[in-house]
Amino acid sequence: MNKKSANKFLISALLILLTTTCAFSLTTVSAITKTITNNAPSVAPEALVAELYKKHNAQKGPFFQTKSRALLDKYFIKSLADLIWKDAKTANGEVGALDGDPLYDAQDIEIKNFKIGKAVIKGKSATVPVTFKNYDTNKKFVFSLVQENGVWKIKDINYGGGSSLSKIFS
Repeated sequence: MNKKSANKFLISALLILLTTTCAFSLTTVSAITKTITNNAPSVAPEALVAELYKKHNAQKGPFFQTKSRALLDKYFIKSLADLIWKDAKTANGEVGALDGDPLYDAQDIEIKNFKIGKAVIKGKSATVPVTFKNYDTNKKFVFSLVQENGVWKIKDINYGGGSSLSKIFS
């Protein structure tokens, strides 16, 4: 084998080794990323509540719409999502059991001093306080959440005075 052939062989061998090493590295990184993603904790309870308010305030929330059941399922346990979905579907664009804004428990809103508090987590249950002023009335709601398959979902919203989102439907 002459020197030129030996150099070509050596370069080819190095390219094969480099390609194999890169492919192995990419496969390993992909597997590690997938493992981390699958084992990552779900969104914190207060973050889920904050996201719900953000979507709702941008007119992209799950209430009063009949296009995406998945949007309800993202935030609420199945039994509550079923009630909200049924109400929206049977209302046919009219007022259903939900006759006001369910995140502010009011028909008219002028929100000030809005704050989402820190979640209190006990095992697979959590509560998240939400406080604000609507016109001149101070409000404090408590969101009850449960963890299902590692994902936090809203079980109910307690409006105070014995009223809650789930009770609206009963």
